[in-house]
Amino acid sequence: MRDARPRNLKEMLSEAKNTSELMVDLAYAALFYNSEDFSEEVMRLERRLNDLVFDMRSLAIFAARSHADAEQMAGILQVVQDIEKIGNAANDIAKIVVKKLGIPPELLQDLPAAEEITSRVHIAPESTLDGRSLGELDLPVETGMRPIAIRSGDVWNFDPEPEDVLREGDVLFLQGPPEGVAEIREFAGATPLARPNPHAGNGSAPTDDLSELERAVDLLIEMKNLSEVAVGLAYSALLYYDAGLAREVVAIEDEMDEMRYRIERWVLLAARRIEDAPRLRGILHLATASETIADCAQEMVWIVEKGEEVHPVLSAAVGESDEIVLKLTVSPGSPADGRTLGSLRIETETGMYALAVNRAGRWTYRPRDTYALRGGDSLLVTGAPEGLEPLADLFGQKLEEPQ
Repeated sequence: MRDARPRNLKEMLSEAKNTSELMVDLAYAALFYNSEDFSEEVMRLERRLNDLVFDMRSLAIFAARSHADAEQMAGILQVVQDIEKIGNAANDIAKIVVKKLGIPPELLQDLPAAEEITSRVHIAPESTLDGRSLGELDLPVETGMRPIAIRSGDVWNFDPEPEDVLREGDVLFLQGPPEGVAEIREFAGATPLARPNPHAGNGSAPTDDLSELERAVDLLIEMKNLSEVAVGLAYSALLYYDAGLAREVVAIEDEMDEMRYRIERWVLLAARRIEDAPRLRGILHLATASETIADCAQEMVWIVEKGEEVHPVLSAAVGESDEIVLKLTVSPGSPADGRTLGSLRIETETGMYALAVNRAGRWTYRPRDTYALRGGDSLLVTGAPEGLEPLADLFGQKLEEPQ
């Protein structure tokens, strides 16, 4: 039996977007921890996403009462299809663990480079979390990890509020810095989650013998990061109806195609030198999934790229999801002007992070901590809504309202 889900199309779109993004985050966490438990959560979410997609398609078709309605609903259906495909790609990533396709230790060494990590914890009876509300616990302050979802049996809550009380048996999903994982697990009464040894299984092969594999892994990490950027830019293009952002998404997708071809070449070259060549299958599987996610981002922006009207329900759903994307400009003389992203500690202070920076018409994706901001720079930032006000103050800006 299905649990109660929102019947409003805007709410369902927002939940589907949140679900697909959580699936991707959990899939990569499953790889990093080599955890079938994480993979099973991805598969649970895929079943929920499939139900949501079916309901949204039915509702969109029913709502199209004229030719004009049908044209606008076609755009919504395209985005629904792409959200579903992103979820399917996340499921494919999770299957790398379940089907034991092979995860090279070189990949595990590079995966923790993300700004945030997604974690899952099962709440034990009489633990610190059992019977207490999220507001009382104040986990973002105490651990740096913010709750993003709660699963109670088969019932999901994708919008946890401070008054929500955690109970034994609940599964809590959080995002935050990697160093917060151990503390949150201690609070929940869970055993420590062992991080894999990235050097295990390397044997005594010379470094030169791994050069092709290392190049493939480097490309794969870049593909992972670019695919996430592409999705963020695609949602921003829809929210702000920005053709320039749509073109950036198309450019990223073209680059991703070339990167996958290069990965295939490096993996084939590495296979000749590695005794356990089947462990390379996970790299090829992950490269395909990352490219699929970027393909979905490109398909999403087709509406903007071709100058078609974006249905207001779609813009509203993107703007109201848990992980929002906002465009802000650095005002000359503001606290951010002339300072590096690292010194501003945006992630720690606001819970947001920089997706891309536009300077004089040129975009820099996933800028490093050493990137120094200047007055006039435009940033796309993403994160929890509560971080918007302090970030806007830092940039000397008022929050922009989507058009």
